[in-house]
Amino acid sequence: MNTKYSHAQREQYGRLLAARLCDQHFGARPTATLDGPAVLSFTPIRQVNLFVVQELLSKWTAEMAQLRSTYFDFEDADVRQALTQFMNVLSRRIRLSRPAYEPLLAQAVTDTLAGALNPADTLATKLLPAEAGPRTPEQLREGLRYLHFNKALFEHFINALPAGQEQPRDYLISHFRQHLENNPGQLEPLTALVAQFNELLPLTEEELREASPPPAAVPVQPTPAAPAAPTPAPVPVLPAAEVAPNPVVPTPAAPAAEEQAPVPLHAKLKAERAGSPSLSETLRPERAATLADKAPNVESLREAISINQRFSFINELFGGENMRYHAAIQHLDSLPNADTAKRYVTDNLATEQQWVRKDEHVNKLLRLIDRKFSA
Repeated sequence: MNTKYSHAQREQYGRLLAARLCDQHFGARPTATLDGPAVLSFTPIRQVNLFVVQELLSKWTAEMAQLRSTYFDFEDADVRQALTQFMNVLSRRIRLSRPAYEPLLAQAVTDTLAGALNPADTLATKLLPAEAGPRTPEQLREGLRYLHFNKALFEHFINALPAGQEQPRDYLISHFRQHLENNPGQLEPLTALVAQFNELLPLTEEELREASPPPAAVPVQPTPAAPAAPTPAPVPVLPAAEVAPNPVVPTPAAPAAEEQAPVPLHAKLKAERAGSPSLSETLRPERAATLADKAPNVESLREAISINQRFSFINELFGGENMRYHAAIQHLDSLPNADTAKRYVTDNLATEQQWVRKDEHVNKLLRLIDRKFSA
């Protein structure tokens, strides 16, 4: 069996699926746009949505990096704080038209399939892009927030690396391939993911493979002339009753029933969008998060928590549940002092949400509580 997968096939499927989903959402409303909650829930395949968000963040960060001038001091504390506030406001105004969103969606579908077929591809492109230098486990762990499929496999690999020690990109990729060979049981089944895609647009694993090349022609060697064969004995004629009847040619099967048209996604998105947080509450470049931690005291945790931290808290502390996160933060904001708020975190939330090995994220939340209640 051919087990070599085709990059061209993945790209073609990504383009076809993106076009189909966008037809369903934008078809009746060609000038419509997507906001943050719609991007995060546009498809039922969470990994696809997360890769769209990651690529959007990457492009946003690159554009902000261009906002520099030799005539002004962009490292000044006041300027950096103003830029942070500007990015915070801008992130609440996400607006993606179909021409902007469809290529992001197509690439996310392609990348999701590529990573499922070869997890090393996800490591090389999503956690260790070509321009990346040596990385520590802590730096690699930041990229886990954008992974859903095979996330446990990557966590296990990163946790086994020496803490705080930088490793070259080529070494990490090679070491990860060895990790895959030693831990095949950690891979999530490809069949389940293909089935999810198949519900949106027909797909089988076989269709992702490269076509097998035709067998090479074998040259025919000339055969020496054989001696004349003796005259065969006459074949006796069978009685009519013994002659086999003509084979019955099967009637072609009737064409399958026409595939039922899928339910338009825009109807589902409209229903899900109510009460959902904006993308500003789940997205922010890492540099902006660092600056926000140094910002002056604020009146509420909702304002103190940066976009990037919200995205991290929602995924790492609240299992990806936006409403759980917002309910917890709203309750913390209603408490009278830091001691009461911290006890609620350590005694109530930690038990309810089963926070195990989440010290890093819990400590960040506790520090933000100190910021809110400090004099």
